[in-house]
Amino acid sequence: MGREKSDGQRLSIIIPVLNEERSLARILSAFESWERTTSEIIVVDGGSTDRTLDIAGDYPCTVISAAKGRASQMNAGANYATGEILLFLHADTTLPAAAAQLIEEALHKEVGDSKGFKRADWGWFDVRLDGDGFAFRVIEWFMTVRARLTRVCTGDQALFVRRNLFEAVGRFPELPLMEDVALSKTLHRAARARPIAKRVTTSSRRWQTQGVVRTVLLMWELRLRYFLGESPQALHKRYYPERRAVE
Repeated sequence: MGREKSDGQRLSIIIPVLNEERSLARILSAFESWERTTSEIIVVDGGSTDRTLDIAGDYPCTVISAAKGRASQMNAGANYATGEILLFLHADTTLPAAAAQLIEEALHKEVGDSKGFKRADWGWFDVRLDGDGFAFRVIEWFMTVRARLTRVCTGDQALFVRRNLFEAVGRFPELPLMEDVALSKTLHRAARARPIAKRVTTSSRRWQTQGVVRTVLLMWELRLRYFLGESPQALHKRYYPERRAVE
C-alpha cells in the first residue's frame, strides 16, 4: 500500500538497486544539498548481497524492498512515493544541478503540436556518458537525438512523469527488459513530453568493459528485435547471458 500523497508539487526520486555498492554513495551524496521538504528519495532494493543497504543507510533516504527486476522495483517505489511527480533514476546516473527546478519548469511549459498547445506531463534529460574519448561523445549524441526524434527514452535518461499519468497508463509493464522503452511509447501516445537539455551523467562501464563497438551493435540488435516483436524475455537472455537481473 502507498502512503498518503502530498498536497504540493513534491518530487519523488525512485532508485532501483541491486548490488550497487560501487556507485550508490556517489549518487546519494549528490542529494545532500536538496530541499528535503519538496523532494524525497526512495531506494528500492531487489535483494542486494553486497554493502548496498549499508551505504543507503548512511544517507537521508527511504529504503524499501521489492521483487528483483527494474520494472517491479520502480513500480514498488512509485506505490510507496508521496510525490505528485515521479522521477526514475538508475543507480549509476547523476542528475544535474537544480534538477528539481528544471523538472518543475518543464512540466509547467506548454508544448505545441498539430492539435495546439498543452502542458507537458512527462519528460526526460539529455544524457552524457562519463567515459573519456570521442566515441562516447558520438554515442551520447545519438542517444539524445534518437530520444528527441522518437519520443522514446531509456532509463539512463532519468524519466520523470506526473503521478496521475503514470497510474493512468498502467505503470511500468512487468518486463525483464525494455520496460523503459515500453513505458515511453505508451506515454508518448497518451500525453505531451518536454525533454530537458541539461544532461544527466550516466556510467559508460558496459561500453568500457565489453567494448564500444560490440556494445553499440548489441543495443541496436536488441532494440530492432524488440520493435519487430520479439519477447522481452528472449531479449533479456541475450542482454544478460549470465542471468543478472539488474546491471
